[in-house]
Amino acid sequence: MALITVLREERDISTTWAWLLVLILLPVIGFIFYLFAGRKISKKRIFDIQAQEKLGLSQLVTSQKQLIAQHELTVPDNDNPEIQEIANLFLETDQAVLTTRNQVQVFTEGQSKFEALFADLKRAKHHINVEYFTFYNDQVGRKFVSILEQKAAEGVEVRVIYDTFGSHGGKKHLFKRLTKLGGHAYPFLSSRLALSDFQLNFRDHRKIVVIDGKVGYTGGFNVGDQYLGRKAKFGFWRDTHLRIEGNAVLALQNRFFLDWNATAKRQRVQYSTQYFPAIQSRGTTSMQIVSSGPDSELQQIKKGYLKLINSARRAIVIQSPYFVPDESILEALKVAALSGIRIRLMIPDRPDHPFVYRATEYFAKSLMKAGGEVYLYHKGFMHAKMMVVDGEVASVGSANMDIRSFKLNFEVNAFMYDQQLAERLLTIFETDIDVSEKMTLAKYQAQSLWIRCKQSFSRLLSPIL
Repeated sequence: MALITVLREERDISTTWAWLLVLILLPVIGFIFYLFAGRKISKKRIFDIQAQEKLGLSQLVTSQKQLIAQHELTVPDNDNPEIQEIANLFLETDQAVLTTRNQVQVFTEGQSKFEALFADLKRAKHHINVEYFTFYNDQVGRKFVSILEQKAAEGVEVRVIYDTFGSHGGKKHLFKRLTKLGGHAYPFLSSRLALSDFQLNFRDHRKIVVIDGKVGYTGGFNVGDQYLGRKAKFGFWRDTHLRIEGNAVLALQNRFFLDWNATAKRQRVQYSTQYFPAIQSRGTTSMQIVSSGPDSELQQIKKGYLKLINSARRAIVIQSPYFVPDESILEALKVAALSGIRIRLMIPDRPDHPFVYRATEYFAKSLMKAGGEVYLYHKGFMHAKMMVVDGEVASVGSANMDIRSFKLNFEVNAFMYDQQLAERLLTIFETDIDVSEKMTLAKYQAQSLWIRCKQSFSRLLSPIL
């Protein structure tokens, strides 16, 4: 039964062996877990996404071609030709247009992020588009919805996509009044059959807000009280989120409408200049909005991470709550470290998913053996998803440095080519080091035998974590 269950669907070899291990060692519970986490996404759902028109893309491409003709659209000058190759990679794999002159504000804690977001929501005139993995029915969540209700009552178009699994308390009744006032809220790619939605994998992990096509937000924060440090289990919540003004907002808008039109089939949106207005921004950041998910085999964000690692000449900085890379990413990081490139990784000092955390410890230890540096963040829970390479290129978004974000979840990241912004993110990292502990192999070896056994076992399950 285990062989038939696993081999009837095409998977990579490591995932196949991991599931066989689970099903054979846990012959009853394992099959129940497989029903919950092992089934692949249906071809119909993949088609629902792939069949959608990329609204505004042709107009954005035309705008960027005009800038190219005027010699105003290039990756910032540097002596590393691979930077331009990274931009070309995203253009080929995800049609991710390189946008320039974006203004970017960085948030690292929830209070300031939500204050800015709520202020922007209240200024909305035409539409608000919201997409989050987690939308809790708590104090922050209800305040968010209350603002959306107010704007809907004023005639503003309001659309919300939330993930059913991630939003444990975000049931339809949370958005009931919003719907009555003319807004719309849907669970991502849900169906009428509850069993088909009963899956741990293939979650909408994206975080996107677009206001009037002019202001956009993306990054790691979800919606809930814990993201303002109001849960004792996590304490201070350390994350990284971006507020964007410029043509990159139109790329976020494009991503949202792809997800919306695949999810809310009766309220599909057509192209309009009100959704994709002409934007004149005076920022300095060149940016590509890159998305990936199980609707594509290309693993665009992972390929971007891999290309960035291979392009590094001096230093790589990574922050991620989960460090469970596949073989290609881990090997690239090891090769970089052994080549003399300084690799610094920051992870939490506490687990929120036990097996995932033990696997994170295992792979962090493996990176250290190759010469990488590992820091445990002690001030609270480290949830930021950030990478900076050589102080020139940076990535911030929803994708963790793990196999789940590479292959199983729907993710979105902003890849930014701006030395000043990259240096700002490096300064934030250095500040985080002040409240972190630098790990050593001796400290890991001092852990109990039981913990080290859990690390090794969790590593075997890493392809399905």
